[in-house]
Amino acid sequence: MTDMLCHRDAYMNEFDATVVEATANGVVLDRTAFFYGGGGQPCDTGTLVAGGKEYRVSKVSRADGKVVHELDAPPPPAGTRVHGALDWAKRYQLMRTHTALHILCGVVWRDYGAKVTGGDMKPLSARMDFELENMSKDFAHEVEERINREVQADRPVHVQVLPREEAFANPDLIRTKINLLPEGIKEVRTIDIHGLEAQADGGTHVASTREVGRIKVVGHESKGKINKRLRIEVLDS
Repeated sequence: MTDMLCHRDAYMNEFDATVVEATANGVVLDRTAFFYGGGGQPCDTGTLVAGGKEYRVSKVSRADGKVVHELDAPPPPAGTRVHGALDWAKRYQLMRTHTALHILCGVVWRDYGAKVTGGDMKPLSARMDFELENMSKDFAHEVEERINREVQADRPVHVQVLPREEAFANPDLIRTKINLLPEGIKEVRTIDIHGLEAQADGGTHVASTREVGRIKVVGHESKGKINKRLRIEVLDS
């Protein structure tokens, strides 16, 4: 099983590892700082260097317990030592964006009692759907003001891994309309924005809300009777 370095240190952007398996189009490593994607967050991209040759990592995915780094050339064999480097600008933008979505989710849950029904993100832009009956320009503006107050509050963001039983003792830990965690998961990774939001989450995040920058609500839509969408962009402060 690959040691997911990014789950412990989201700011690690370079690392050394060993190829444990070569697949048809990539490699499985013993450790990696590449995030394989999930929860709406895209996977990382970057490079692996082995024996003086650079391989482009175009995609990282997880299947059958294996994290495969897809490469742009025939992969090096098992046992090869490699040096990995992320496309850091992209990763850091996704960290800011993902944390921005959690701020949005936390505010809408705290102030309006609405659960999340869906979401997606790209670097510095995202959308989130909520179980809400009404949506308006004034509501979107009000939410924008409230989420940016949380950004300026400079709340620390903590990530931890809890036993499943302990995690689910907190009834607010799952803010999505449907619990997407598989039954077989014995440990639950959580993100905790101090004083605002605690959720099960497997992605990468910045260390404080202020690091997100400014969040702008750029659109609002009705996607059904009780399903409303907010679109955001993440800007520099």
